[in-house]
Amino acid sequence: MINIIGLGYIGLPTALMFAKSGVKVVGTDNNTKLVNSLTEGMLTFEEEGLEELFQEALSNGIKFTTEYQNTHTYILAVPTPYIKESKKLDPKYVISAVNSTLDVCEKGAIVIIESTISPGTIDKYIRPEIEKRGFVIGDDIHLVHAPERIIPGNMIYELEHNSRTIGADNLEIGEKVKGLYSSLCKAEIVVTDIRSAEMSKVVENTYRDINIAFANELAKICRTDNMDVYEIIRIANMHPRVNILQPGPGVGGHCISVDPWFLVGDYPDLTNLILTARKINDSMPRHVLGRIRDIMREHRIKDISKVGLYGLAYKENVDDTRESPTLQLLERMDEHLAFGVKVFDPFVKERIVDHQFMNFEDFLNEIEVLVVMVGHEHIKNNMDLIKDKLVLDTKNICIFDGSYKL
Repeated sequence: MINIIGLGYIGLPTALMFAKSGVKVVGTDNNTKLVNSLTEGMLTFEEEGLEELFQEALSNGIKFTTEYQNTHTYILAVPTPYIKESKKLDPKYVISAVNSTLDVCEKGAIVIIESTISPGTIDKYIRPEIEKRGFVIGDDIHLVHAPERIIPGNMIYELEHNSRTIGADNLEIGEKVKGLYSSLCKAEIVVTDIRSAEMSKVVENTYRDINIAFANELAKICRTDNMDVYEIIRIANMHPRVNILQPGPGVGGHCISVDPWFLVGDYPDLTNLILTARKINDSMPRHVLGRIRDIMREHRIKDISKVGLYGLAYKENVDDTRESPTLQLLERMDEHLAFGVKVFDPFVKERIVDHQFMNFEDFLNEIEVLVVMVGHEHIKNNMDLIKDKLVLDTKNICIFDGSYKL
């Protein structure tokens, strides 16, 4: 039996996939409401294919509880936020989960940390925590880092088809964990040391952040001289060794917008490019605010309540709002005393901000300027409803002429 700790966007799909594959699974989370919901057969977030996977896992006997289990294998998928002031990882949730595991685990248990952590976290925080409680690492406890590699909106496919990295002190333990993950993962699984596993995940997301920053900086350059950044990127990408990404209103999610800060926090004198990329991407909500101001001035609109932001999620076709560019933009507006802007997202079913609408047509009836922050399929299928609005299209999805761009 494996005990998966943390039943959020990473832990729950992982638990369900293991259960579907025939592994006996107990999922643990300290959120009683969440556990009760899952026990009653109700999912806690939307994801394509997740409901079918959930039903398969239930039929295979998956259980949910707030209690850590006495078993031989644990997978920790708890949050790893960063401290905004220092940009360093805040390991408190991982440390807490490790300590709760130590309270109940069998001798020789394998503790697999899936949470994204900064390089050196296990040496700096986890090993000392285990040793001060009298456990011998490599005998009483085996530590493994197997960083997750999935994205909301495509989780199930990526759990099965994305390659994985297993970092372990002991090759035999690493191969054992590789065997466990091969029950659900069809792609290559690499076994390496723990520090390399820690660093590789952070490097992957930092690479993407830097590439997005380049596209966003191009958008700013082109805006100052009235050039079409999308056309320029399209042409440049015809070169066989060029693959520029698309600009956008900012970077959200728990990975790309957070992980690079781990490197900045730990290596402040060595991360000049990484820091610059982070600043560029973090500046995009302010750039969007400037574009909104330009449109309002051009059309002599003085009431900010006539502006509507479409999309609260950090990416298309999911309900995940972590580090959302829209929430970042609302913070910038709040700083400038710009209150009353309307908000709508078809995937976000609970009201999480002021002036959030639950009905799309009611939302449109209240606004003159529509800012497309997220390219949900919903809005792509409703272009006829927005073509008469003043549209700032930050995702370059509008199929009609006259929309404003980044």
